[in-house]
Amino acid sequence: MTEFKNKVALVTGASRGIGRAAAAAFAARGARVAVHYNQNAASAEETLASLPGSGHTTIQADVGDPKAVKTMVDNTARRMGRIDILVNNAGIFEEHPPLKMDFEDWVNAWRKTVDINLMGSAHASFCAARHMIKNGGGRIINITSRGAFRGEPDAPAYGASKAGQNALSQSLAKALAPHHIYVYAVAPGWVATDMAADHLAGPEGDAIRAQSPMNRVAEAEEVAACVVFLASEGHDFMTGAIIDINGASYLRS
Repeated sequence: MTEFKNKVALVTGASRGIGRAAAAAFAARGARVAVHYNQNAASAEETLASLPGSGHTTIQADVGDPKAVKTMVDNTARRMGRIDILVNNAGIFEEHPPLKMDFEDWVNAWRKTVDINLMGSAHASFCAARHMIKNGGGRIINITSRGAFRGEPDAPAYGASKAGQNALSQSLAKALAPHHIYVYAVAPGWVATDMAADHLAGPEGDAIRAQSPMNRVAEAEEVAACVVFLASEGHDFMTGAIIDINGASYLRS
């Protein structure tokens, strides 16, 4: 398949999980992929080695650092010649129950979570859009979360940051559509990734799976399939859409 032939996709947080699955899906369809990572260079190299095709690369950045994000995007465009697709997948989930921690830790949890999950996506989108305009357009897909709607009582900064990503996606969809840049949000529930493995294997695993009438959680490849769909030609009028992938574990209208 060459659906993305001559296209370049920058996927943040691509050393594992949803990001790795998205990188593989784009590469399988002819794209050249920039595999972003922060600390785990070995896993990023594993992702890179697993990708079909050629011309892929790894790129390191702390997405919580605005200057590092700009450098990441600009260096990707310089190395690869262009950026057509940006997938803002990098993020963190750290519990910080509001009644079980002191104020300093609370402040630090909010600052870190928002800087990485929300501001990192905003800065990467800002920078990537300028390169996309030069090429006549592009796609930006933000990986948000069911938690943006359902609430995260033990990780409120996570829920708020993901709600912010949804709003960011819709604001950018309006701002960038005249330049043929289309922006979407994909909001998964639980996904079978390394980050979720301990929860799913532990005593709460059955209850987590039972949240869905399908009695399971999503596979990373299922989320990646939606990302690829949104990045494909022919879906421009969906810009601004927020797509739920939670197996009917949380329904909204």
